[in-house]
This record gives sequence, structure tokens and C-alpha cells, in this order.
Amino acid sequence: MLRENSFQNDLSKESLYSTFDGCLRLLREHFFRAASSDLHDAGQIARQADNLHWILHILIDRQIADDFLKTWASQGDLLEAYSRVLAVHHYKVSRVTARLFVGIGERQLLASKEVRCLLLQKWLEHFYEDFGWMRRVSKGLNRHLIEDGLSNTILTLPLPLHQEIRLSWFNRFLNSGEDWPNIHRGFKVCWRRALWKRNGGPQRPPQLRIAAASSDHS
Repeated sequence: MLRENSFQNDLSKESLYSTFDGCLRLLREHFFRAASSDLHDAGQIARQADNLHWILHILIDRQIADDFLKTWASQGDLLEAYSRVLAVHHYKVSRVTARLFVGIGERQLLASKEVRCLLLQKWLEHFYEDFGWMRRVSKGLNRHLIEDGLSNTILTLPLPLHQEIRLSWFNRFLNSGEDWPNIHRGFKVCWRRALWKRNGGPQRPPQLRIAAASSDHS
């Protein structure tokens, strides 16, 4: 991997993005080959995904990952080929998407509503498909961090859109169990927000009023 031969503190933004462009180009090249049943060097898909994950980590740490996110969210032609490549070859690609979810969810990475929507529209289904592989195979995977990142990313969307995503998630989660990300905590937040909005107004949610009332009598 790149980290074995590079000192990240010496890398400028320009050199990082130049390396990003090269790794993404190689990822796409080997991905399209695998999609056409040419599995020679298919292992390069995972290798370049690891490199991209490492670059993204540095970019987020330096708060300069915006262009990475925009480019990643725009990989429509790559995603069209996704179903033609076995998950064993491409599950590490979803680790990159997962890192973006964590970055957005923890506000390490700022992005416009349009880019956040595009990221979820393009990558979410493929992330779901790869999640079981990531959970079983990736060493040191922080499942709860990723689930919270995804959940918080969804919560940044307009209410109708994240309600739609969560209802779709819920129906499939019931049948998939451990191989599906568990974002039920965010689902509860979504439900509370919808109830709060339906009940009209700037009043705080009921559980907060109850907590305040109980403290008055303690």
C-alpha cells in the first residue's frame, strides 16, 4: 500500500489529489476489466481501494476532502458495472464510501445537500450489498462507527428523503440481520422529528419536557 512508502505529513494537497486521480484511474480500469470477465489482476481492485481509503483519511484529517467526495459521488458508470463484479473483489470499495459516511456524519467533512443526496443515491445500495462482506472479512472494522456515520448522514437530508431511505432500510433489515447495517437509532430520531413536526411547532419533544419536569421535583 501507499502508506508503506510515503510520509503523509510531507504530502501537499496537489500531490495527494494527483495520487488520488491515479489510484481512481487504476481502480476503474481493473473494475471494468473484471466486469467484462477478465479477472487477471482483479486483486488490484482491493489494492487501489485500500490506497483510496488511506488518501481519504489524510484528506479528511486536513479538512480538504471536498473534491474527493464530489468525484466519488459522480462515479455513475463505475456503479453501473458493480453488479457484474463479485463482492469478494469489490467489498473494499465500500470501505471508502463508509469513511465518507463517517466523515459527513461526524461533521469532519462538509458537503452541499446536493452532493450528500448524490452520494447516497449512487452508493447506498452497493454499500448495503457489501456490508456483510466488510463485517466478516475486514479486520478492525468499527461497525458501530460506520452505522452511526451512515445514520447521521441520512439525517442531514430533507425529512421526506431520509424517511424514504429509512423505510426502505427497515423492510430489508428485517430479513438480513447481521449482514445489514443497523441504523435503528437514527430511525428513532427520524420518527421523533416527524412527530414533533406533525404536532406543530417549536415546542420541544415530549421526552425533553418530561425530563425537565422530573428535575423540578427531584
